[in-house]
Amino acid sequence: MTTPATLPAASIPPYATMLGFTRYVARTGPSKATFVGGLRRQRERRSGFNPHGQLVKALKADIAFRTRGSYLTEVPNLVKPRWKPLYDAVSAGAAHYLASLGDPEQVSLAQTREALASVGPLAVKINPHFGLRYADCRREAVRLHFDEDPPSAEAITATLHLMSRHMDQILPNAAPVLVDLRRGVSHVLDPATKPGDVERWLAGEAAAFTAMWAA
Repeated sequence: MTTPATLPAASIPPYATMLGFTRYVARTGPSKATFVGGLRRQRERRSGFNPHGQLVKALKADIAFRTRGSYLTEVPNLVKPRWKPLYDAVSAGAAHYLASLGDPEQVSLAQTREALASVGPLAVKINPHFGLRYADCRREAVRLHFDEDPPSAEAITATLHLMSRHMDQILPNAAPVLVDLRRGVSHVLDPATKPGDVERWLAGEAAAFTAMWAA
C-alpha cells in the first residue's frame, strides 16, 4: 500500500510560487528542466527557507512608523553572521527605495492578500510582500526582488502581469510594482504591453513547466 510519505513524484500536483515561476520563465534551454526538477524536489521534501524575512520586516517597520530607515540601518547587525553580507548588500538599496516613496507622512502600509492563480494547467501562488496606500488615494501592491542580478525583462513582465491579473483579490484598485531592492529601482507595467499576448506566452510556459514536472 502506498503511503503519503512514499508517493511517487509524478503524483505530486505541479505547483509554483510566483517567484519560482518567474525565475523559470527567465531561463532558457536545458536549465529550465533542471530548475523545475529542483522545485519539484523541494516540494517533495516540503523544504525551503526565506533569508530575507527580517529585512522585509525592517522595511515595513520604517514605512509604518515613519522612521526614515532606522530599522533598515540596524537590521544587518541583528541577523546571524552568515546572513550579514547579504543584508549589507541589500539594505542600502532598500533605504534608497524607502526614500523614493517621498514624505513618510504621505504613505502607509496597506493589507494585501495572497491569490492562487491558474496559469494554463499550473497553480501559481501570487504573494506580494506588502501594500502601500498614499495620501492621494493611490495604492500599490509591492513585490521585492532580492537577487544579485537585476530581474530580467521576462521576470518583470510575468510578475507584474500575474499581480495585475489578480489585483481584485490582492489589493483592490492597486497598481502592481516590482522593486529591484539591491538597486532601489521600481518597475511598473509597460502601457504598451498587450495582456492577451502575455497571457498566451505564460500559458505556454506553464504547459511546458507541467510537462517537465511530470517527466
